[in-house]
Amino acid sequence: MKRVGIVGLGNMGIGMAKNLLEGGFELSGYDLRAEQLAELANLGGKPAASCRQVGENSDVVFVMVLSGQQVHDVVLGETGLLEGLEPGATIIVSATINPSEVRELEKPVYEKGINLIDSPVSGGKPGADSGTLTLMAAAKKEVFDDNKEVLEAVGKNIFHVGEEIGIGQTVKASLQALIGASFTAIFESLVLGVKAGVKAETLYEVFGSSGVSSPLFLNCAELIMERKFEGTGSHIGTMYKDLGISMNMAKENGVAMFTASAAFELFQAGISLYPDEDNWCIVKLLEQIAGTKVSKQ
Repeated sequence: MKRVGIVGLGNMGIGMAKNLLEGGFELSGYDLRAEQLAELANLGGKPAASCRQVGENSDVVFVMVLSGQQVHDVVLGETGLLEGLEPGATIIVSATINPSEVRELEKPVYEKGINLIDSPVSGGKPGADSGTLTLMAAAKKEVFDDNKEVLEAVGKNIFHVGEEIGIGQTVKASLQALIGASFTAIFESLVLGVKAGVKAETLYEVFGSSGVSSPLFLNCAELIMERKFEGTGSHIGTMYKDLGISMNMAKENGVAMFTASAAFELFQAGISLYPDEDNWCIVKLLEQIAGTKVSKQ
């Protein structure tokens, strides 16, 4: 069984680590925060002192950080993964970054004889905790097949979306445009109904039984009605960053994104007003404009 590493033990990474350990994998991990390393140790993993040390102890490593610059530093830095991994090992970039940023890793990674899988994930903290993430993996078919067991330890729906590095991030950016627009449509429709005199619970029941019902809607609406805007595992900064990637890709490809661009502006307003809260906090901005509140009665 492969030795696995993970760099980035935040809301997503620590859930992935738990499932890898439960899957029987030997796991080492690194994070800048001491408390996250302690949590990894409590789960049965081996905390590392650097990304390089994770590489030295691993056959395959997940990179689950926030930005393209962080991915670059983790992989190519002075104490990065490439300084520790042996030829034939594999790096899985599960962070969501710009397609161009993951493509920049190809040359230096391949020159070291290391394999690369471009595999952003979807499903948030609940998916990471339960091992039911959706993975959009782009890699050479033989590399994908060789690491399928590792991918299956963290995900339920695993797609080989192509062999070209960058395609995984391209699929994710397209998906985030849809998710972002879906979020803001949910916020607006709930505020509209409540302002017009309908109970939030009634809207939840009807919408939840209609053709637009989804886990996204049910979770989002429930948290809004319960007024839970912090600590739910879906920080607004992550979605705002992801929508920015979607809009950059649209600009590069000459694609008009009317609803996604409106969603991006709402997330911009939301992160300006509530920088420490989660995605659903945007509903509070719409409530202020409408003079109403979406909550259980």
